[in-house]
Amino acid sequence: MLKIGDNLPAFAMENQDGEMVTNESLLGQKTILYFYPRDNTPTCTTQACDFNDNLTDLKELGAQVYGVSGDSKTKHTNFIKKYQLNFDLLVDENYAYSESLDIYRLKKSFGKEAMGIVRTTIILDENNKVIGFFDGVKVKQQMDEIKAVLK
Repeated sequence: MLKIGDNLPAFAMENQDGEMVTNESLLGQKTILYFYPRDNTPTCTTQACDFNDNLTDLKELGAQVYGVSGDSKTKHTNFIKKYQLNFDLLVDENYAYSESLDIYRLKKSFGKEAMGIVRTTIILDENNKVIGFFDGVKVKQQMDEIKAVLK
């Protein structure tokens, strides 16, 4: 599992438009990568809208935002349009990257156990070094914690 001070492992994922985003393309700017289970579910929608509502503040703190889930480009596009999101969502096909980060794992939801993405937020500096890592994120508390790291 990643920890503060680690370098982000290499990745290449498509955004909703089919454009490739890599760890190298993030260099030069602070980045928030937030991993979430699924588009259009209540908590994931709340989280995405919270990022969108705070995007100006996050940009003023020098950060760009990317959401990551296993959903398809089409689902991401529909989710972005429905909630007018102003940031990219990345497709973690077959959960390969999330699994490599130990973010895709067995979890309990509504009394059932299943494999899935554990809501996680990673904050990177301009050189892709981890400066913030939040595992098992509580959406309502998250934005204050993120802003504190970025300041």
